[in-house]
Amino acid sequence: MKETTATASDTMAQENNPDNNPLSPPSTVPPMPKTGFSDSPNARSKSITAADLDTYGILNRHATKNVWFQVGVSEDKGTRRTMEDAHSFVTDFDNIRGQGFFAIFDGHAGKHAAEWCGNHFHEYLLDSLRSSPEMTVPDILNKTFHQVDASLSQMCEESEGKIHSGCTAVTAFLRIEDSDGLQSFLDLSQAESPISPVSGKIREGEDAASPHESSGESVSGDEAAKDGKSKKKKSTTNPIKKALMSLGGGSISGAISPKKSLSSPSISRKPSKELKPVRIAPESSRRVLYCANAGDARGVLCRAGKAVRLTYDHKGSDKQEAKRITDAGGFVMGGRVNGVLAVTRSLGDSSMKEFVVGAPFTTETELCDEDEFLILACDGLWDVIGDQAAVNQIKTIDDAQTASQHLLRYALNNHTTDNVTVVVVRFKNQQ
Repeated sequence: MKETTATASDTMAQENNPDNNPLSPPSTVPPMPKTGFSDSPNARSKSITAADLDTYGILNRHATKNVWFQVGVSEDKGTRRTMEDAHSFVTDFDNIRGQGFFAIFDGHAGKHAAEWCGNHFHEYLLDSLRSSPEMTVPDILNKTFHQVDASLSQMCEESEGKIHSGCTAVTAFLRIEDSDGLQSFLDLSQAESPISPVSGKIREGEDAASPHESSGESVSGDEAAKDGKSKKKKSTTNPIKKALMSLGGGSISGAISPKKSLSSPSISRKPSKELKPVRIAPESSRRVLYCANAGDARGVLCRAGKAVRLTYDHKGSDKQEAKRITDAGGFVMGGRVNGVLAVTRSLGDSSMKEFVVGAPFTTETELCDEDEFLILACDGLWDVIGDQAAVNQIKTIDDAQTASQHLLRYALNNHTTDNVTVVVVRFKNQQ
């Protein structure tokens, strides 16, 4: 059995002294990509679509003939008045066959942080991967979390108090790589998209559009190709103003209805037009699962029927986290940071950023034949079930979507008091 290794990309001394931390948020926050918020009080994740095989990096698009993994997503607001969770996944992430990105963002004090992360976190990760090829993946995830956190703080500052929410996050990046941890099989001249998914700037000498660029709406291949012709013109406007203007009445079509009950996101099928050929790794390549989380959203791997937790719950009740907060000048009362927030790490929450940091816990796991599936879920599930019990509930369910629905129903039937979002990624069918 291959070993699972964990790295703490969150040294406390570095967090309290960011000037000495090369991975702390940059002094210049990356420009915000095009965005907007739905009118609904519920967080809106991008609509799920489907293609036969090639997804061209489009957010929340299934590949029905994908032989590497299968993704299932189920969500419900539970007994809460509004839904503040968001989710995202990308099949063949970075145009590499077999790669994948999966994430859940559990919002609090409003939907905006979670909704925005659901639409744009993957773009920041992609930009970090391409701009820092010399960095290890755990360090890239750490950098991405910090940049997203800084961008949310910037949005809060410029919204004049309209955006003050935060969200916990659990992300998983399934990477195809060589035995030495690199991707030497790639043609480096084709490794970068001509458009940065974060800044929207066109690199010198290029004029093609990136399939990862547009993620705020459900886009078919034809629409994406058409949209690529206008990228230069769109990138000249202020992207932060677009985000803030939506708070004054703008909207994104297809907002989640407040009356939405137990469900899986509806799936539509749209034709695809080739934008860029997918890259194929050699059969000798290995699959490595990189997980990162901030807060109490959790990731659990099923290995040979046994639950392996790949994340860390950052809560006020945790002694190590409580010490970090008190050392920074804060306090924990009743398991809450400064008597307010139950989690000690999150994205956003700019008013408490001195204590509630965005630094993630990361793990690196080389997948083997014994690895069956991954569960990502917010605390709405984990409040009512343990890791092994969750694995036992779905280990005989071959279909990832059915498995995610089963765990969602379990949480609701066992009286969870929170929103619930479950993502199941099945790596191999039950034998």
